[in-house]
Amino acid sequence: MSSTTGSSGPSPDVPDAPAGTAPPGASGIEMKVAAASPGSPGARPGRTAGGKAANPAYPSYLAYLSYLAGKLGGAVVSLFAVLVTSFFLFRIIPGDPVKAMTHGMPTSAEQLATLRRQFGLDQPLWRQFADYCVGALTGDLGMSYQFRAPVGELIAQKLPATLLLTGVAVVVYSALGLWLGTRSAWRHGGIGDRLNTGVALTLWSVPSFWLGLLLIITFSVGIGPVPGMFPTGGMESGGTSGAGYVLDVAHHMVLPVLTLVAVGYAQTLLVMRSSLLDEMGGDYLTTARAKGLRDDDVRRRHAVPNALLPTVTMVFINLGHVAAGSILVETVFSWPGLGGLFYQALSVPDLPLVQGLFVVFAGAMILMNLLADLLYPLLDPRVGR
Repeated sequence: MSSTTGSSGPSPDVPDAPAGTAPPGASGIEMKVAAASPGSPGARPGRTAGGKAANPAYPSYLAYLSYLAGKLGGAVVSLFAVLVTSFFLFRIIPGDPVKAMTHGMPTSAEQLATLRRQFGLDQPLWRQFADYCVGALTGDLGMSYQFRAPVGELIAQKLPATLLLTGVAVVVYSALGLWLGTRSAWRHGGIGDRLNTGVALTLWSVPSFWLGLLLIITFSVGIGPVPGMFPTGGMESGGTSGAGYVLDVAHHMVLPVLTLVAVGYAQTLLVMRSSLLDEMGGDYLTTARAKGLRDDDVRRRHAVPNALLPTVTMVFINLGHVAAGSILVETVFSWPGLGGLFYQALSVPDLPLVQGLFVVFAGAMILMNLLADLLYPLLDPRVGR
């Protein structure tokens, strides 16, 4: 009987084993080594032919760059559409800006022609549009017909008041809507859910200017046993400084902020509630509970983050409204912001001022939507991959 312990080469009678498999009779260690060969399914990723380790995240990086380029391109196209719309839309408004500026004053035809030539209204429409686009891209929004001042300076003067009013309102109603929407969805069908949903639907359907007028009648003028406690309009009473000025502005902000919060939180609540209800039937929540996590941890760590995408979009859109403000609310409460300025410009019509405000409002919305799109992959890795 021949012994095989001393043989070092393969037997000529045994055929070569396929790559990635062990020959018959191989030991357990030899089978594991064969299974870990580069062609086998269980092999670890090795190095490429050039000697560099394979990077599985590299395709995802390229996919995100492609996603980013697409979103940036869409934002540029949207901004150009805003320029076109802002120029031609407001030129269909009936009325002659030059005659509106000289209303009530005796003006000859020569003087009207001089004013039209001064403001460039005697140029062909295509020439006016070209000059407008060049000026908008270079930051020159033109000269206001009504105020005889650069549009950019007028917007810069009114912007802080609008940012203060709508910024505070957006922060308050976004936090309130997210919190109440999460609570309502997690305990849907209960008394609290029905009450919150009913109040939100009612407030969402109420026009903001009408609600503002009701608040003025009730809490500014006073009705029945309720005395007038707040100013009817404006941003300050005057004659104050320091801490007194801050308290005076806060006193004037109560009713307009309450109006914006009452309408805004309802929309955020309903969207968050609907999104979270869609996530509550997921198997991953059942798995999280099976692992022994508390109900609050399941909601906070698993359900809410996955339900945030639609709500994040709404929050960023609301942040875009911070620049626009609320035209109707600012007009009702005589708030000296961009909303009231837009109303004044529209009544003339003051075309450069209306166009400039429209570009600022729409540009803020485009920017906030772009930031929301860039934030999505951080909340959900499936987006942009």
